[in-house]
Amino acid sequence: MRTRAGIVLVEDSKVALIERHRAGLDYFVFPGGGVDEGETPEQAAVREAKEELGLDVTVKKKVAEIHFDLSVQIYFLVEKVGGEFGSGTGEEFTDADPDNPEEGIYIPIWMPLEELRRHDNVYPAGVKELLLKAQTDGWPEEPLVIAEGKV
Repeated sequence: MRTRAGIVLVEDSKVALIERHRAGLDYFVFPGGGVDEGETPEQAAVREAKEELGLDVTVKKKVAEIHFDLSVQIYFLVEKVGGEFGSGTGEEFTDADPDNPEEGIYIPIWMPLEELRRHDNVYPAGVKELLLKAQTDGWPEEPLVIAEGKV
C-alpha cells in the first residue's frame, strides 16, 4: 500500500496549492507526496512542504484520511514557521520536463478561499470541502475519513 502525505496551509484567507498542467488537464492539488521508507506521514508532510513550496512548516493536526484501493492519503493542517514561498527544490521543479505531457508543470500558488469555492478542479475535493467548512465551523476533533474518494 502506498501512503501519501499532504498539507493544508491557510494564511491571510488564502490556501497554498499546486497548480498543475498535465496531459492536457489543468487542475489544483494540495501540496504533498509519497511517504518514504522509515518516515512518518507527519515527517513526509513537512518534507514535501519544503520541497514543493520552499516553506518550513509544523504539523498542527491530522484533518483527513482518504482511502483508495491501493493507497491512502493523509492530510495535515500545518503552520508556516519559515522559508520563502515558491522556492521549492523538489524534483518536480528541478527534473520535470514541461514539454512531456506525462510530467507537466507544477506552480505553487496562494488561492483566496473565496476563489477556492468557485473551482471544481481542486483535488481531493473532500479536503477542499473540509477546508471551506472549517472556515465557519472550525476543524473537527477527529479527522475526516473518506473511502475511495467518496464522502
